[in-house]
Amino acid sequence: MTSIPFVRDMDFNYGECDTLSPLIRRVIANNPSPFTFTGTGTYIIGTGEVAVIDPGPHLPAHIDAICNALGAHEKITHIFITHTHLDHSPAAAPLAARTDAKVYGRPLNMKTDSSLEGSSEAAALLEEDVDDDFKPDHIVQDGEVFSHADWTLEALHTPGHLANHICYALPDEKVLFTGDHVMGWATSVIVPPDGNMRAYMQSLDLLLHRDDVRYWPTHGPAIENPQDFVRAYIAHRQNREAQILERLQAGDTHIPAMVKVLYTHVDTRLHGAAALSVLAHIEDLKERGLVVCEGAPTLNGEYALSQ
Repeated sequence: MTSIPFVRDMDFNYGECDTLSPLIRRVIANNPSPFTFTGTGTYIIGTGEVAVIDPGPHLPAHIDAICNALGAHEKITHIFITHTHLDHSPAAAPLAARTDAKVYGRPLNMKTDSSLEGSSEAAALLEEDVDDDFKPDHIVQDGEVFSHADWTLEALHTPGHLANHICYALPDEKVLFTGDHVMGWATSVIVPPDGNMRAYMQSLDLLLHRDDVRYWPTHGPAIENPQDFVRAYIAHRQNREAQILERLQAGDTHIPAMVKVLYTHVDTRLHGAAALSVLAHIEDLKERGLVVCEGAPTLNGEYALSQ
């Protein structure tokens, strides 16, 4: 498997605000897990009238910490959401009510998928459930630019991890807030039906054509040399696809059997998520005519290489 140069070292204290650059501060929520690493990193952008990116889960102590990070004459005017998983967006509404800030993001038009109902793999992803109550004041469009006070943010629609995923660029510092699209500590989980592997790969490719010098993910430390990191991400996915095809050639026709082989060294708590990522790969492989099955791909489906 291609090696991704993961970065996992972080120096922080929960509830405390760290200054990362002249325009960027961060407060990390105390919600560590196998899916969130050390917790949700909430970014405060600018000075005076500031923006917040990903206020995180609805934890009163974290909302207090965000507000306490502001100076005496500062206020939050904008709240930006990268996507609506429960560790990113639920605090937006209470923070907006407390500060009169407007909320910016994309709602998610959820689809049903009977293949996930009742599956142990889907149950393992409860922490990746979506925020059905999210209602932005403004629906963000790809390429939209927001300028206020001493900061400017530009939206980049990056579907794949979730269909409504948005990255936000800070041109003044040539940095990109990547949410869960690209993370330094782990790969992003692609969860059907709303996560889509082909869209994800296309969204990764978008980043290669940008001149960002640093990524700030919502989980984990900064990513330096970001284009090289994205190339490693892409190679990892391409290699995983090749491994799935190899497992099919070897006679593993069901996803659970593939996961046992492909994710031997991964925390078993993440095997449910791994199964869904394999399913996302198989959906893409079927669309491209490389894999066949009866009906739509499901976690419990039987698969074979096309002849």
